[in-house]
Amino acid sequence: MTGPTDLPSLPDARFAGLLDEAKALQPTTVALRRALHRHPEVGLQLPATQRAVLDALDGLPVETTLGTGTTSVTAVLRGAEPGPAVLLRADMDALPMPEDSGLEFASETDGVMHACGHDTHVAMLAGAARLLAQHADELAGSVVLMFQPGEEGYHGARHMIHEGVLDAAGTRVRNAFALHTFANLPTGTIATKPGPVLASADSFTVRVIGKGGHGSMPHTAIDPIPAAAEMVTALQSRLTRIVDVFDPAVVTVTRIAGGTTDNVIPESAELEGTIRTLSESTRALLRTEVAAVCEKIGEAHGCRVVADVTPGFPVTATDETESVRVLDLAAEVLGGQYVQPMAHPLMGAEDFSYVLQRVPGAFAFLGACPPGENPADAAPNHSNRVRYDEDALAYGVALYAAYALDTLRQHS
Repeated sequence: MTGPTDLPSLPDARFAGLLDEAKALQPTTVALRRALHRHPEVGLQLPATQRAVLDALDGLPVETTLGTGTTSVTAVLRGAEPGPAVLLRADMDALPMPEDSGLEFASETDGVMHACGHDTHVAMLAGAARLLAQHADELAGSVVLMFQPGEEGYHGARHMIHEGVLDAAGTRVRNAFALHTFANLPTGTIATKPGPVLASADSFTVRVIGKGGHGSMPHTAIDPIPAAAEMVTALQSRLTRIVDVFDPAVVTVTRIAGGTTDNVIPESAELEGTIRTLSESTRALLRTEVAAVCEKIGEAHGCRVVADVTPGFPVTATDETESVRVLDLAAEVLGGQYVQPMAHPLMGAEDFSYVLQRVPGAFAFLGACPPGENPADAAPNHSNRVRYDEDALAYGVALYAAYALDTLRQHS
């Protein structure tokens, strides 16, 4: 016999009807998502996307500010009473890659695709703005809506922080929240955890310079190819000897290039790769060690080595209280069956990390596996074939709204 504790929990009374209100907005939310998907843009300058966001916010009681160095949009919704500010964020940029999803609203821009779901993020945040406007009389404070370009490697969040997004409401943002759709989770599932959720991401380039020569007479040359090959394996061995297994890290060489034909020893070869860590101490260690390992191996081979490490996004770490609150809100608003605490972080990276370095907040994944597919087998984020279940958008709209309502009700 099953008891009450075996049943899925039901949405909490204080948020009764919020999910239904979000579902009622689905036609508008989906239409915006599809329009953005058809016309993706890359980087920090997204003029068409910015116009679409402004059109979506038109008629709502929000104060909008446009970025000066980027095409960002910051909108502030003020409640009926004064109070603190809470920030909700959506990234807006696409990826420079072809689309082979087969969707009827597939990208109409060659070589550009919304393969990471940022079109869904924008649509959900615009829907949340509309939903929160209907509940403005319940807010004691302000909601800052952060529509951010340039997440895919362009540090767009940092640009918006420098332009004042955290103070856009006239008072410092107290809490922040971002959702990210994920094709490999069941639709509507909310997944996060306290502490690191995503890794830092630094990139490295190593140029190995030797002396060119004839392939039949390597003794007359200084061959950079064996040196480069040794570096690839040495980096993996070194990683296992200097990094604590309980503070994981990944060093991956993703490109190795050198030479032009079969009988020529080239003068130089090049390596390129990524460094992923879950702590700033290990991050600093590896940024030093990658260069040192390559330089020492190059020296042993008689090669000169130029190693550069380019800093990327920091670790995305959620505040413990805020991450627990997001999961509790998901249970209250969506139902307990949609809550999935993460056992481990992912080694991907996110520039919402810049916000979470400055403001207590949370970052969570929203499941959007296409109907009829196994989440484990669905085309993943960043795939040219990825598709997202648009039913998930209503869950995201509702949770965004609930986070703002709960935050400002708490502080009132």
